[in-house]
Amino acid sequence: MKFRFALAAMATAAVGIAVAQTPAPSPAPAAPNNAAAAVEIPPAPKPVGTAWVLMDYTTGQILAGENYDERVEPASITKVMTSYVVAAEIKNGKIKETDDVMLSERAWREGGARTDGSFSGFAVNQTAKLLDMEKGMAVQSGNDAAIALAEHTAGSQEAFASLMNNYAAHIGMKGTHFVNAHGLSAPDHYSTAHDLALLGRAMVRDYPEAYAYNKIKEFKVGDIVQPNRNLLLWRDPSVDGIKTGHHSGAGYCLMSSAQRGDQRLIAVVMGSTSEKQRADDSLALLNWGFRFYETHRLYDAGKTIANQRVWKGQAKQVQLGVAEPLLISVPRGRYGDLKPSMDVPKTLVAPIAKNQAIGTVKVTLDGKIVAQAPLVAVAEVEEAGFFKRLWDAFWMWWESE
Repeated sequence: MKFRFALAAMATAAVGIAVAQTPAPSPAPAAPNNAAAAVEIPPAPKPVGTAWVLMDYTTGQILAGENYDERVEPASITKVMTSYVVAAEIKNGKIKETDDVMLSERAWREGGARTDGSFSGFAVNQTAKLLDMEKGMAVQSGNDAAIALAEHTAGSQEAFASLMNNYAAHIGMKGTHFVNAHGLSAPDHYSTAHDLALLGRAMVRDYPEAYAYNKIKEFKVGDIVQPNRNLLLWRDPSVDGIKTGHHSGAGYCLMSSAQRGDQRLIAVVMGSTSEKQRADDSLALLNWGFRFYETHRLYDAGKTIANQRVWKGQAKQVQLGVAEPLLISVPRGRYGDLKPSMDVPKTLVAPIAKNQAIGTVKVTLDGKIVAQAPLVAVAEVEEAGFFKRLWDAFWMWWESE
């Protein structure tokens, strides 16, 4: 009888280890010593326009927005996708910054000085260095430069649009379809405020050097000097991009980004009524986001955040962590209120490979999930010898009874 009681007690202890649901040894991210007191967040300032969104760059979280998944005409914000594709093709060795790029008659006819849209001023049927053409598109929003870059990169604007859509799908832009490189109104050329924010985030993250062209305040081609149309570059030194857009079908649009300290935000305002209105509303959104939200790193990649019981292994426990850093944006002063939990299988059996997915770590605030990530094995657990496996098999059977 005593033996059976002892066995039962030991089995109960083993079960307690196997179903633990709180990450250890740090069951909650430690709040910074200088954490601000919690404040009640007022509603975000609502821009004038058809759709808008404010996104935290580090986490990709949407902090505020309206109609941000509805289709809109992206106008010249399209050129951010053009810049992204050009930067990607340079990285892949397909083209070079020093390439001579021809401004074709089509580029001049559809996007040059004689059109009603923005132009760069490069001469028709003459070449310019790719880097200069890129700046003419980014700073001056030149439609002619966008077409010339597309033709140089892919042979035609139509072929380039196919590249744009391929890269857009890779970024995760699910509500977007491009048919040209410049953004003038066309059937089946559309995006969403959410997708454009994802594009801006990808541009900053993947090609920061090309992104930096967007903060140049003016650019000269021949005798023509044109200013950047992003008014925020003159209003706030923390703003370093990214792109304006306008035509009759799209209204006035602005994708803006600013960095203050370690925090970066991206705002997208579509369908506004004027250059000033889109700038005013975008800056108000950015100020609101920086004032009321803060970004924190909860767990580092490859660091142990929990230990879990393993059967039939050379080690009794497996160390669990995250493969990528887990970051989150939360209202200022609420960091200490975050509550982590862990969902893992009740029974783990060796062998377990390094980086093998085990379960999920979730973080909640006020009962709502605000961040989650896969849990992976930080280190492998090799299978034990015959007798250890046999012994563990007995206890696993006992537990199941």
